[in-house]
Amino acid sequence: MMTTDLTVAAVVVHDGAYLIIEETVGGETVITQPGGHIETGESPEDAVKREVFEEAACDVTVGELIGVYLWIHPQTRQQFLRIVYVAELDKAHRRRPPDTAIHAVHWFSRADLMRRRYQHRSPVVMRCVDDYLAGQRQPNTLFSGLKPIERHVDSVLANARLI
Repeated sequence: MMTTDLTVAAVVVHDGAYLIIEETVGGETVITQPGGHIETGESPEDAVKREVFEEAACDVTVGELIGVYLWIHPQTRQQFLRIVYVAELDKAHRRRPPDTAIHAVHWFSRADLMRRRYQHRSPVVMRCVDDYLAGQRQPNTLFSGLKPIERHVDSVLANARLI
């Protein structure tokens, strides 16, 4: 049976640009929003704050839930379930992010992201930016009563948009 990777990510906008990280995955350099796996017992919001700090050396305040996205890798058929929030930049630290897998931290416009579409880690990168711009939001109460969330992947999956 195929497992589903439950992850979080943040759409962080500052001065019209989006916070993007550059990393190597499977031997390829890709770009994506900061995010990653939820640790045992961690809320999705806490995971977003931790991941943005670890990957981009930025402190954020987590805001509204943009959505839940399901992407199935076309070659491996691995499922990725991504919970994406709006996050407000509180402070960008002037040091290298703690996560050594990150090559660079960028602030890209939507046009920059479109020009670099070939580098996107998955189609979810652009989709959640476009959903953010379109005002798409889901209730922050969507995960109420689903603690620890990693034990309720099926419930989260029921609210996902297939990409």
